[in-house]
Amino acid sequence: MIAALMPSPIGHVMAGVAAAWTADLIPGDREWRSAPATAGWYARAGGGLTVVCGALAAAPDLDLFFGGHRTMTHSLVAAAIVGLCAGAVAAATRRPIARVALTCALAYATHLLLDVLEADPFPPEGIQLLWPFSRDWFISGWNVFEYTERRHLFSAFSLGQNAKALVREVGILGPIAIVTWLVRVKALAGLSTELACGDHPTQ
Repeated sequence: MIAALMPSPIGHVMAGVAAAWTADLIPGDREWRSAPATAGWYARAGGGLTVVCGALAAAPDLDLFFGGHRTMTHSLVAAAIVGLCAGAVAAATRRPIARVALTCALAYATHLLLDVLEADPFPPEGIQLLWPFSRDWFISGWNVFEYTERRHLFSAFSLGQNAKALVREVGILGPIAIVTWLVRVKALAGLSTELACGDHPTQ
């Protein structure tokens, strides 16, 4: 069994959602990402694409079920492939191809960023960021995030370590997500107003 994950799935999902909201701040074809203030929380949060981004941010750790943890799925190549696939889906569903591709690739890439910024006490340390071009392992050494323990999951040590990791993740990523949400709401509210004025010009 792999001794430790890098950040928890909760931390990764938070980062992926924040990435989706950050991408909504990029000017361009984004009116389809806006929703009126009277809409439900799901629509105002970005709907399905935001949910997909949260899932994509946690997805690299699925390699735990197939072996080779922190290798191919934890690479920039994997993030690029996700972007290409997302672009293809966007084309098929008549969504802005470049915007959807970039949003999904960024959400996936947040997983790599968090892993590189985390403490990893079990060699080899880090992830194979440049797979398949390099089999070197990359880690920042900054220990911004705690590792999460998987051995004896319900032991006192594991529970304590995982709680400490989660508290740090929420403490760091929570404010980032909140600020991103508030800026996004303001930006898209302005866009909605502009669109409404365009649809109903003054007589």
